[in-house]
Amino acid sequence: MKRLMILNGPNLNMLGIREPHIYGTTTLAQIRERCEQQAKQLNLQLSFHQSNHEGELVDLIQSARTSADAIIINPAGYSFTSVAIFDALKIFEGPIVELHISNIHARDKLHRHSILSAAATGVICGLGPYGYVAAMMAVAQMT
Repeated sequence: MKRLMILNGPNLNMLGIREPHIYGTTTLAQIRERCEQQAKQLNLQLSFHQSNHEGELVDLIQSARTSADAIIINPAGYSFTSVAIFDALKIFEGPIVELHISNIHARDKLHRHSILSAAATGVICGLGPYGYVAAMMAVAQMT
């Protein structure tokens, strides 16, 4: 069974109430539930995490070297600022899919360019919560 780690960055625990005009009304708990269902269908062993703390996300990425075959990461605000997460992702040897609920390319200047994309195998953005399912399907084909 392939092992998949899904990481969610800061403020994603507030999905459903945070800027619903951008992120919609689906909660992270609902996304997790859908990911768990999808993991069963794809025969993936899933670990699902959210943290508002950069160091904790770095620790999880480092641990993925021995506990996961692929990573899906929605780095949220760290997409635009975190060299530490970028460096940790570069150490991981399996597929990495960077995921964004909104289309960051259509956002304001501050939210338009992810520095983490250069460490990713692929990037999915603008599909809303369905992006998680699309990323999981892609990872299942990559590993």
